[in-house]
Amino acid sequence: MPDFLLEDEAGREVVVAGVDEAGRGPWAGPVVAGCATFISRDVNAQLLDNLNDSKKLSKKKREMLYDLLQQEALRGTMRLGIGLASAREIDDINILNASFLAMKRAVENARIEPGLVLIDGNREPKNFGYKTKAVVKGDAKSYSVAAASILAKVYRDRLMEEMAVRYPGYGFEKNAGYGTKAHIEGLKKLGITPEHRKSYAPIKEFLK
Repeated sequence: MPDFLLEDEAGREVVVAGVDEAGRGPWAGPVVAGCATFISRDVNAQLLDNLNDSKKLSKKKREMLYDLLQQEALRGTMRLGIGLASAREIDDINILNASFLAMKRAVENARIEPGLVLIDGNREPKNFGYKTKAVVKGDAKSYSVAAASILAKVYRDRLMEEMAVRYPGYGFEKNAGYGTKAHIEGLKKLGITPEHRKSYAPIKEFLK
């Protein structure tokens, strides 16, 4: 379970932000990053009790935590930011660099100047503009990264549900752009959309 150990290691006077992304694997839609910073630790106990890697939580629990995070942001105890990189940007600069770009945008949109950014994963971006530290399985170790993972996952799922209305027939509301049977059937019947990642091998096959 996550805690504040990594944040404390940076020093209590250092503003620490956690970032994580959702949507590296899907064939369609943007990659979305979340950024979360605890300005105060006097937050709803239910939030800290339940924060974890978003992939380990049910949709209902993620939605509940997302709402709690928004409430804390309104109270001023947290700063939150969301950043996106589009399917076209993913095609232009590859998914890893697009993920880092989304993360940088998320930090900028949180309107903070962090002294350290904890990044979920084993790679640190170059020219990020802030001091960074890569943390493998960071969303299971740091409250800040876990909060960022919830933000990114819920925001992206909601975005893909909206996209399903614009592009019906691919099952985006259920598969979030991943290569499910319904998605493949949609591609066979309807072809690709502007939201598909043309650099991904399965989409390249459909373009042939």
